Amino acid sequence: EDPSLERHFKGHRDAVTSVDFSPNKKQLASGSMDSYLMIWSMKPQMRAYRFVGHKDAVLCVHFSPSGHLVASGSRDKTVRLWITSAKGESTVFKAHTATVRSVHFSSDGQSLVTASDDKTVKVWTVHRQKFLFSLSQHINWVRCARFSPDGRLIVSASDDKTVKLWDKTSRECIHSFCEHGGFVNHVDFHPTGNCIAAGSTDSTVKLWDVRMNRLLQHYQGNSVVNSLSFHPSGNYLVTASNDSTLKILDLLEGRLLYTLHGHQGPATCVAFSRDGDLFASGGSDEQVMVWKTNFDAADYGDVVKPQKYGSSVDGTHGTGVEIDCGIHHKKTKTQDSGRTHEQQEEESSLANTLEHIMGQLDVLTQTVSILEQRLTLTEDKLKECLENQQKIIQNKTN
Repeated sequence: EDPSLERHFKGHRDAVTSVDFSPNKKQLASGSMDSYLMIWSMKPQMRAYRFVGHKDAVLCVHFSPSGHLVASGSRDKTVRLWITSAKGESTVFKAHTATVRSVHFSSDGQSLVTASDDKTVKVWTVHRQKFLFSLSQHINWVRCARFSPDGRLIVSASDDKTVKLWDKTSRECIHSFCEHGGFVNHVDFHPTGNCIAAGSTDSTVKLWDVRMNRLLQHYQGNSVVNSLSFHPSGNYLVTASNDSTLKILDLLEGRLLYTLHGHQGPATCVAFSRDGDLFASGGSDEQVMVWKTNFDAADYGDVVKPQKYGSSVDGTHGTGVEIDCGIHHKKTKTQDSGRTHEQQEEESSLANTLEHIMGQLDVLTQTVSILEQRLTLTEDKLKECLENQQKIIQNKTN
């Protein structure tokens, strides 16, 4: 069955810049040039939340792994961490000296990586937003930065036409990929962490093996690639382009599967849900669209029959993708055979409980941070009032 448009959301007043699903798929966050963060409910007839706080365009949004926080970055040079409740409370910190183009949580939810027009990539703690370190070898705007699934590496994409791979512990640049002929708009890690994909203004998508530092696949399109997202199986990649289309690439076969039309004007952002059943897209038409993937979940390797399209995306380099990236045709189901059903259920229940506790801790620490910020503001106002009173008294005595 072909991917299908499930629903679309209208509410933004300018181009949509970024979309991300909550881990449980109940909410969808979007950022826009209109300076608002929107949280859309995936339940029918549920109202959306419009979060107001940024003073300029919101260029990036990302849910924390627990789903209780959303990070957003803006042209106002700040990053905000929002609690995803109706109150729309957030803490704010000045993250960079220029526009913030990218925010991304680590898989453990403890760190946040940001990228900016000030040519730097910065890493922060999520709790209390403490600055940890800066990566500054790019010589132009940094459009995108992502943690690897295991949190050991960071990848960044820049207008200097390079994709850089960083070691989080040593804080050194391990490798620079220089094959793109244009600005690199977006980059992300394959779910295995073994390779990366990047999209560029040169209308190409390139995949590299990050262990061998070699190009694996190359897709030549006919329009600027603004955004991309890996399917959780690792076998597919969806892209959003200036020609208003979304394209789904089959990484096993190295070819285009689908070209999807929906947006009027450039498709600016795209992201799969954590389980891969859905993907969302945003465009300059101010719309957010939600699509059903319709892949066969039982066997991701033998899914959709390749469609016959023109040569908008063609050939690939490198036949070793399956081995190098860990892309597999079939998933084996023997690994759990040694454990009883009761043990598996107990482990699953424990994991869910821990996840819930972590989520509640996120909210608690974020609430403390918000209260601390408010106390600081109150103290500042009190000081200002006292100073004004002292000036009035001095003027009267004079």
